[in-house]
Amino acid sequence: MSERVEALPAQTTAHESSTPISWRDYLELTKPRVVALMILTSVIGMLLAAPGVPGWEVLLYGNLGIALLAGAAAVVNHVVDQKIDTVMARTRKRPVATGKISPVDAILFATLLATIGMAVLMWQVNELTAWLTLASLVGYAGVYTLFLKRATPQNITIGGLAGAMPPLLGWTAVTGQVEGHALLLVLIIFAWTPPHFWALAIHRKEEYAKAGIPMLPVTHGNKYTELHILLYTFMLLAVSLLPFVTGMSGGIYLVGALALGLRFLHYAVRLLKGDDRRVALTTFKYSITYLMALFVVLLVDHFVFF
Repeated sequence: MSERVEALPAQTTAHESSTPISWRDYLELTKPRVVALMILTSVIGMLLAAPGVPGWEVLLYGNLGIALLAGAAAVVNHVVDQKIDTVMARTRKRPVATGKISPVDAILFATLLATIGMAVLMWQVNELTAWLTLASLVGYAGVYTLFLKRATPQNITIGGLAGAMPPLLGWTAVTGQVEGHALLLVLIIFAWTPPHFWALAIHRKEEYAKAGIPMLPVTHGNKYTELHILLYTFMLLAVSLLPFVTGMSGGIYLVGALALGLRFLHYAVRLLKGDDRRVALTTFKYSITYLMALFVVLLVDHFVFF
């Protein structure tokens, strides 16, 4: 970690905060918008796992358990990244970074969420989903946040697997099995993760550098990163067609995947040609729309052809 981060003044403790702690502060620790996107892909995994609509029990308890464990991982991320968060504009007001919530209280909160989440999945869903979800938590909060994030500019490429798991978790919640089509959904998100995060990293390059995080634009420059965004976007387009190639989906999905993927390529080419951080931010925002739209189209295709 950089000396600049270590040299930061100590943060005020929670009891010294000028405003009282509320439930919203604890909710913020769980990164609710990130968890919401994960649950969207988990629900779609459930709906694609078998003909018809799964029972309400698996939809409720499966997504509740997954959300609780994902929230626990997010809380751990706040604690581990406390010093880093204080030097980045978009994170310096987080409850742990400001000292509003102490690291100890945050860890206790994460433990509570993880315990309840595991209990829900073990007793109301199935053991396979529980253990796979726990492995995802360990992968994100432990392997990625504690080690990879600070160790290599390929951090997000390797660590992206943990964030790609929700569709598989939703699938196993319904079927109790790891199946090939579920792994295709994981592969799509795995291929999507690098261009998504690297576009944001270009826009936030100075902040990552200040925080001592070796994101690809910091270590290798914008042009190198933009080229890799383009290459990964080509790979993502190819991977996104596999559900059609394997017979998992039909023509509706094929048209949608091509349209969405070619639009992503358009942004990647613009970024490489222009090296503009505004285009980088636009690419990042579109990548979120892309992923949600792609899975929705896959879902529509599934029920139309069913």
